[in-house]
Amino acid sequence: MARHPRSIRSRAIPGRMLPIAVAAVSVVAFAPAASADGHGHGHHHGHGHGHFTPGAPGVGDPYFPLEGNGGYDVRHYSLDLSYDPDYDQLDGTVTITARATQNLSRFDLDLSGMDVERIWVDRHRARYERKGQELIITPRHGLRKGSVFRAVVKYGGVPQTIVGSPIVFGSPYGFLHTPDGAFVGGEPNGARTWFPVNDHPSDKATYDYTITVPAGLTVVANGRPDGHRSATASFSRRAERTRAEVFKWREDSPMASYLTTIDIGKWDVKQGRTPGGVPNYTAVDPVLLASQPDAVDFFYDTTSEVTDLWSKTFGKYPFASTGAIADDARFNGQPLGFSLETQSKPVYSAVRSTGTIAHELAHQWFGDAVSPERWKDVWLNESFATWAAWYYTEVNGGRTVHDAARATYAARPFPDREGRPFWSVLTADPQRDTMFNDRVYNGGGMMLQFLREKIGDDEFFTLLRTWYAQHKYRNGNTAQFTSLAQRISGQDLSGFFKDWLYSPIKPEIPQD
Repeated sequence: MARHPRSIRSRAIPGRMLPIAVAAVSVVAFAPAASADGHGHGHHHGHGHGHFTPGAPGVGDPYFPLEGNGGYDVRHYSLDLSYDPDYDQLDGTVTITARATQNLSRFDLDLSGMDVERIWVDRHRARYERKGQELIITPRHGLRKGSVFRAVVKYGGVPQTIVGSPIVFGSPYGFLHTPDGAFVGGEPNGARTWFPVNDHPSDKATYDYTITVPAGLTVVANGRPDGHRSATASFSRRAERTRAEVFKWREDSPMASYLTTIDIGKWDVKQGRTPGGVPNYTAVDPVLLASQPDAVDFFYDTTSEVTDLWSKTFGKYPFASTGAIADDARFNGQPLGFSLETQSKPVYSAVRSTGTIAHELAHQWFGDAVSPERWKDVWLNESFATWAAWYYTEVNGGRTVHDAARATYAARPFPDREGRPFWSVLTADPQRDTMFNDRVYNGGGMMLQFLREKIGDDEFFTLLRTWYAQHKYRNGNTAQFTSLAQRISGQDLSGFFKDWLYSPIKPEIPQD
């Protein structure tokens, strides 16, 4: 994620308010329903009855106790949605294919707002209740550990934009209603505002989308386009059927929920391949062409160049497509100030710099292919993308990373200025409300450069490539990275990492 603070107003922007789940909220555990306790049903006879218990309401991430859920592992989401921008109305049926990781009497999904109409589990109607962001589902029969089950949720409503959260400095995020459709940037916990989901990066899954919109609009989403047809459709807030377009997209690589996006509106689309052969799908809101007529070629060409550079630097591009989605994204008329590394094609809330594009595309490796195990590990996304953007400038004949790191170091006084936390934030455990603090970006970026200088280029680039190769399509944590760095470099780096990742100090800069 890159923030562009000049286009964010400092005060919270009024609008639809969505209460953020507070860590102190406790979820009451209910005794499993008698019908789901694994007793008294013919299809449970045989060996190994076991005891059926509820899945946990969260995965145990201390920053977000209620994000994600226990007891199952999602394999695939199939989202069949219709969106009507005239009424901001989203209606859908989401089919979730998952494997039970315990004998489940019931399980939770994350869903904020929206109205649930009905739920089926393995084709039987299931009971459900709502408790805050928890959608608590009790299937007719208990789900045995290791079994694959299918949950279908039919729901609808007006997705609420998250506003006023300190996590992203008060900037609106999640599902954003635009003049001609929608723009979705969900990091860290916005996915649950528009579909029922196991909303934590530790549970990756593949996705397919079927999205119906009024005629004249186009839908762009993660992965590759998988078909488009014209149709007539019933939108729930309209009295009569109307002309519509149906777009299908498919993301075949495992994806964390915060990286999902659907972007609806009018788009100028350019498709092709990078010189290195990676398919490129770039979509730009025509409104942006008024101020930058070459915006489509700019995004397309820069994306192609950077994708190929990172493929050579970090390892083969991990996904079936690269690209860009650039929208004229506003909230209550104010331009939004962020870009986000949605999987396979980042979203940009306006025309952005080459450095921002280099940053977001580096996330395809660090953040998307390799995702944080817990949100405290977010520096493994942001520090790497920050370092990569500096390196992009160096490769293109600009300031060296050596100089960029030292300039960043020199510009940050210690102790921190009042109201400007930097060194006091721990890179490898920045705390929830400061998880996108500049220390996680620039502080970690300079740490990576000082590590590069300490262990040498060969070992440093081997480290980045090995980290990516070992954790691709899965998750990683700080301890795994630091131990890999020690193994590859053959050096004792424990003091270095203690100072730079875990200490609220301004460490001595390594000598040239």
